[in-house]
Amino acid sequence: MGLSNNITSILNFIAFLCSIPIIASGLWLASKPDNECVLLFRWPVVILGFLILIISLMGFVGAYWYKEGILSLYLCCMAILITLGLILLIFAFVVTRPDGSYWVPGRGYKEYQLQGYSTWLREHVASDDYWPKIRDCLVDTNFCAKLNNYQFMSSPQYFFAHMSPLQSGCCKPPAACGYQYVSPTMWINPTNPIIDPDCAIWSSDPSMLCYNCHSCRAGLLGNLRNEWRKANTILIVALVILIFVYVVACSAFRNAQTQDLFGKNKR
Repeated sequence: MGLSNNITSILNFIAFLCSIPIIASGLWLASKPDNECVLLFRWPVVILGFLILIISLMGFVGAYWYKEGILSLYLCCMAILITLGLILLIFAFVVTRPDGSYWVPGRGYKEYQLQGYSTWLREHVASDDYWPKIRDCLVDTNFCAKLNNYQFMSSPQYFFAHMSPLQSGCCKPPAACGYQYVSPTMWINPTNPIIDPDCAIWSSDPSMLCYNCHSCRAGLLGNLRNEWRKANTILIVALVILIFVYVVACSAFRNAQTQDLFGKNKR
């Protein structure tokens, strides 16, 4: 019984340590401009990380001091936590699987189409019901100002500069419009202004730019997709560890109960 409890304690301490990178990745996601403005996506990973921390600590205490009641509660909570983690992971994979990005000839960055993303993302993030508040929040984050680092680049240099999906979609007009580059946030004289409705929406006004464009909504979804797929990798590792810890803890708990039962019968 002592050996089983010691193993369970050690494994739960490892799970406790694993909660730290999960919480860190959740805080990283929450600090991004897109997640700051999409509250639905901001905190799930952080909450999951703290739940893992608390439940792993509960398992460590219950196994180390062999508190049967705490161990029983721990095993129940851990089963629920693993289930929730699997649901979150599967959901995140499903809604972020479609990719609306595409390469533009003669450009070093991608552009983004709203239709390329999942229906759930379009309805719960990029629809007209949610977009006005998200757009106003994005304007306040002023992320397009970072493109001013390219202020003195020639147009060929700018066209091959690195841009996030959000910058590509919201801070410049779509390439198909044929706007002439003046500066990162100033484009003039489109040669093909009717090819895309976003061409007429573009404005060099820093508070307008392409924030009302469908390309901006698609760029936001592109950012969310990239960040959540990185977070999914951490979630997969965490869930594998938690499932292993849970199986060992269940086995140790059953062995301990069996030994106690035999011990009582001998008396």
